[in-house]
Amino acid sequence: MSSTSDNPLSRFSAFLWALGVFSLFGVIVLALKLFSSDTSEHNPLEEAAAAKRYDVRKTVDEAQKAGFAYKEVEKGKTVQVPPHDVFASLGSSLVSQKPAAVQNDAQIVPGGKIAEEKANQAGPDLGPVDKLTPAADTAIDPAVMAKGQATFAMCMACHGPAGEGGPVGPALAGSEWVTGPVSNLIRIQFRGLQGPIHLKGAVYTPLAPMTPIIATQDDETIAAVLTFIRNSFGNKAAPVIPEQVKMLRSELGKPMLTEADLIKP
Repeated sequence: MSSTSDNPLSRFSAFLWALGVFSLFGVIVLALKLFSSDTSEHNPLEEAAAAKRYDVRKTVDEAQKAGFAYKEVEKGKTVQVPPHDVFASLGSSLVSQKPAAVQNDAQIVPGGKIAEEKANQAGPDLGPVDKLTPAADTAIDPAVMAKGQATFAMCMACHGPAGEGGPVGPALAGSEWVTGPVSNLIRIQFRGLQGPIHLKGAVYTPLAPMTPIIATQDDETIAAVLTFIRNSFGNKAAPVIPEQVKMLRSELGKPMLTEADLIKP
């Protein structure tokens, strides 16, 4: 006796069932495409930026078209400007332009000539900066601590959520560098830190140097995050004030620091 699966009628029914399932799936997909709508909102800032790019492109295209266009050099005589003449004119224009002066230290390219010149200059007088440090028992504004804690979120990947440190970033909890001279911490924010460093009686060598990741933030934000780490994880030290950060803005763009560049705590 043959099994039910060998019955032609059963096989045909299974085929029709499968065909129906695939057809239903196709109808559902088509319906989703037809009735779905883009609910994303337009970004006015992006649209404004795009409009500016289109204007610049239009200006460039018109200038190029005018440069290669046919010109009437004299009445009844029209010629096309040779491409090499256009390129020569553009080259002369570029050469004649003077480079814009650096307006602030954030525009300095690390490792460039200007950065090297700044590195060879006499370092800042750190005495007045550390002299502004408030007393150790100065009350700290809770809003400053909250702002510092929020900023520290980008630091905890290397230093740990509890300041315990790790292979990439040194420990902040119980660190004599954290509770030491304020100028050290501010300069590290602007210039970064590389190489081994003595920490809590041992030599700590990070896997990678610390880059100046928050150097572009304002003075209040940098002061807040430094105040936070100086008064968290069991640490207790005077707060950092924005005026101190502002006094060391000239450090921005200089080569990375090493332990030898810092004031020993």
